Amino acid sequence: MSEETPGFEEKPDVPSGANPEDAAQAAAPSTAEEGAAPAGDAAQNSTAQAGLTAQLDQVRTALNERTLDLQRLQAEYQNYRRRVERDRITVKEIAVAQLLTELLPVLDDIGRAREHSELVGGFKSVAESLETVAAKMGLQQFGKEGEPFDPTVHEALMHSYAPDVTETTCVAILQPGYRIGERTIRPARVAVAEPQPGAAPAAGAKEEQSADEESGGPDEG
Repeated sequence: MSEETPGFEEKPDVPSGANPEDAAQAAAPSTAEEGAAPAGDAAQNSTAQAGLTAQLDQVRTALNERTLDLQRLQAEYQNYRRRVERDRITVKEIAVAQLLTELLPVLDDIGRAREHSELVGGFKSVAESLETVAAKMGLQQFGKEGEPFDPTVHEALMHSYAPDVTETTCVAILQPGYRIGERTIRPARVAVAEPQPGAAPAAGAKEEQSADEESGGPDEG
């Protein structure tokens, strides 16, 4: 058994008489084997990186889909809340309108009692409290003598002609009208008067006619 001399590396056996190039070729296979290992590791790393990139793309796609689903659900919920709130307000308005409609005959009685100076004592206090509550609930009274007749808010129960009106006019309020906001719950019941057929022209027309007479009549062409 031969002993290895310390400090000397083993060299491949080279036949006697061989030149240094032959010795280098003999050592080349070992060097090639050492360089093959890093190339294989690089290929494995590239494959692993590609796999991770594909997984990351899948996760991003799934996240985008879940985000869109969440946004759709949020939009649907907001629409649902708006519908519920709108329906709640509508139901409230209908209930208030029905209640106040039932109170209109009572308010009419209060109005007639006030016209005949019968609204006195405790009855006056109760009547005024009821009118105040109705006003707080949004009830508004309308209809005045002398205003133009509007078929959308007036109901004509009596009709006559009058020489002192230039258009169809409410000359008497038989029952006041009531509205809640823009909604009319009862039209004003009125007596109307129209201009007298063949009546004299209005004041403006009379003034124009007088001016023509003073200037010698209209100019002749």
